[in-house]
Amino acid sequence: MSRAFPVFSWLEGKKRATMVSGKRMADMGYRLFSGSMMLLTVYGGYLCVMRGHRYMQRQKQLQLEAENQTNSD
Repeated sequence: MSRAFPVFSWLEGKKRATMVSGKRMADMGYRLFSGSMMLLTVYGGYLCVMRGHRYMQRQKQLQLEAENQTNSD
């Protein structure tokens, strides 16, 4: 026996109540959770790439400064 939960959707300004089964509610929750985890993974990857990019730029800048310092001496 499945229990149903009322879900309200607003279509064309009218409030209609539809019944959603527990399995469907669990499916929606799983998809929402999975989607949020995918977004967090993509965002984490972006942050790692940007940090690596900044690190490489800083290393190049330090190397240029070291070369300029030795050339000016």
